[in-house]
Amino acid sequence: MSMSGRAEVVVRPSPVLRIAVIGDCPLFRHGVSQLIGTAPDLHLVAAAASIEAADGSLRGAEVVLMDLQQSAPRLAAAVAKLRRQGHAVIVVSSSPRVDAVQVIREGASGYLSRQAEGEEVLTAIRAVGSGRSYVCAPAGQLLGPSPRFTDREQEILRLVADGATDHEIAARLRISKHTVQSHLDRIGEKTGSRRRSDLTRLAVESGLTDAEQPE
Repeated sequence: MSMSGRAEVVVRPSPVLRIAVIGDCPLFRHGVSQLIGTAPDLHLVAAAASIEAADGSLRGAEVVLMDLQQSAPRLAAAVAKLRRQGHAVIVVSSSPRVDAVQVIREGASGYLSRQAEGEEVLTAIRAVGSGRSYVCAPAGQLLGPSPRFTDREQEILRLVADGATDHEIAARLRISKHTVQSHLDRIGEKTGSRRRSDLTRLAVESGLTDAEQPE
């Protein structure tokens, strides 16, 4: 309390999300680094041409945005390595049909096309940094729909891919949490897995991450 007897309001700064950028194209690294610099809630801790070049500077990064001109298997291996180090990973690529499913299977939380606008890049970083998933619309459009799931199961998979919890899914769809879990059990029986990362991959494979088009 201040000398005047009035209560002082303590304003705590909002937490800043620490980002690393890995890309073998200097223009990509420079452009994304500048973009991150415009966002007060984001802080760039490293920008490097490869995981090896980044070395210890990645240690403080919560989210790694990666754009490497490599084959899908090598990209997937890079994602797996970063995940083992504790980083959330967003992959940027121009080949969503080949890359998206493989990198998500290895633990990537986000996937962006190289054609993504700056605002979408920032949206993806914030979503992944908050523990959610983000897959750009073109990836879902190219992968196409799957006939294996009911309409309700598709709704639930779409929300899982968006990072929603069972409780949030129940509230969004106005059904009970028990009903959500029953649907997830049936999805698990069909696919052999109920892991969140696997369900996110299924949503991508099924074309359920398409962004809605404005009217």
